[in-house]
Amino acid sequence: MDDRTNSIAGYSRKHPVKELAMGRAGRLAAVSEEAVERLVHCFYAKVRGDGELGPVFEAAIAPEQWSAHLATMCDFWSSLMLATGRYKSNPLAAHTRVEGITPELFERWLELFGETVDEIFEEGVGATFRAKAERIAQSFQIGLFYRPEMDRPKTA
Repeated sequence: MDDRTNSIAGYSRKHPVKELAMGRAGRLAAVSEEAVERLVHCFYAKVRGDGELGPVFEAAIAPEQWSAHLATMCDFWSSLMLATGRYKSNPLAAHTRVEGITPELFERWLELFGETVDEIFEEGVGATFRAKAERIAQSFQIGLFYRPEMDRPKTA
């Protein structure tokens, strides 16, 4: 099974989660390193298989670079959710080099992310992840697409 077909169930079979705090309906009730890893791997499996996002990510990340990218994303979310400080880079700068990113793709990114969060986490934990993802998406859209000169009134 390659990374693109790695579903949540497939990820769980390959990576036992007995040490995770399971809540109702088998969803996780707490954030941990293992939970972050599960989220990242399951989410990016969906992204890679998505008709809108997949081609952009596949063009930006070579097949042999996916493991490193997933590790970086685990560091990123661990830093955000667990305050580990492991992520030391500038995510916006990295995305300025990605061809094919459009403002509309952020909606699809958020949709898939929220779907994955809802499958993995209980509602309260999921809401925290979704809120952070929404702020990230908003920040990226401003950083990548906002141009102050567009706000200036046109003179006759």
